[in-house]
Amino acid sequence: MKRMAFALVLALGVLLTGCGSFSGADYIWTETYRMPEYPEPGQDTVISNYLQVEKILTDMVENGQTEKTVSVVNYQAKQLEEDVKHAVEQLQRYNPIAAYALDEISCEMGSIAGRLVMLIHISYRHDRMGVGSIKRVADTNEAQRAIEEALNECQSSIVVCIQEYMLTDFAQYVEEYALLHPDKVMEIPQIVENVYPKSGRTRVVELKLHYQSSREMLRSMQDKVEPVFASAELYVSGDGMDSVKFSQLYTFLMERYDYTIKTSITPAYSLLRHGVGDNKAFAMVYAAMCRRAGLDCVMVFGTRDGVSHYWNIVCCDGMYYHLDLRRCAEEGRFALRSDCDMDGYVWDYSGYPDCASLE
Repeated sequence: MKRMAFALVLALGVLLTGCGSFSGADYIWTETYRMPEYPEPGQDTVISNYLQVEKILTDMVENGQTEKTVSVVNYQAKQLEEDVKHAVEQLQRYNPIAAYALDEISCEMGSIAGRLVMLIHISYRHDRMGVGSIKRVADTNEAQRAIEEALNECQSSIVVCIQEYMLTDFAQYVEEYALLHPDKVMEIPQIVENVYPKSGRTRVVELKLHYQSSREMLRSMQDKVEPVFASAELYVSGDGMDSVKFSQLYTFLMERYDYTIKTSITPAYSLLRHGVGDNKAFAMVYAAMCRRAGLDCVMVFGTRDGVSHYWNIVCCDGMYYHLDLRRCAEEGRFALRSDCDMDGYVWDYSGYPDCASLE
């Protein structure tokens, strides 16, 4: 829960005359207390107007700094109090790093050797290391590349500061990337997305990625399936016809196991290492093997006989054909099919190319 606090205390000698706290929209005066010891302020840390207050607070937050002592020159105490309160509100409303990281700001005023000083203390929901790990990117496309890297590395979270933010369904992007890269993403994570602030040109996007498997297990799975994908790629290398290569990859995949048809949260690993998978896993893995071999293949989602079903569409010499691996396995033969041969199938016809007859 974001909080902001502001305590302003005027001191004569070592005693303070009062203090205040700012939390949300509430402002409360409390009793007098004894002045703490302050570190000496730096030569350049002098404030005398609102812009300087705003700059110092912004610099502290963006650098993850927790304490700073500044000299106060020609500044009315009441005005300073109001300016700090306003600057904190503006930071959390418009500064992406502050909106993401800031927990509380408190300030105390006193004197050192006759000089008026203010001690600023900042606490964070995310520490300096967390702020320092934010990836700064120009736009959504760069943010997506950063997310891909996080998925490939099985990270549990990623935070990006997007300079030119555009509203994007990052959860949908993660799922699409995982479907296209089953050789890299072993398990599609559950995603919690937070955006800071809620409006503005530049924003921080935080994605928390929740996996059922540990990172160590996921990395181990990656290491074990990569040689299989590499072998499939070598299996169809050369100058053969595309139709022959599609058939060879079908053989490479379908003859590995007597498969058990069952859904798994780790489709590529379960299919290639244990022979367990459903029609979605077959379509995902086959499409990825084709792409790695330079073949044009996409995964199709629709229904077969009224039941949710996945299969592939492949391109041979500029012509497109359906390829349902599970149906081929049922019939005991490799078969490319046209739209007319897909009785019982329903799919988004506008979302995929027309598949012509082989004749």
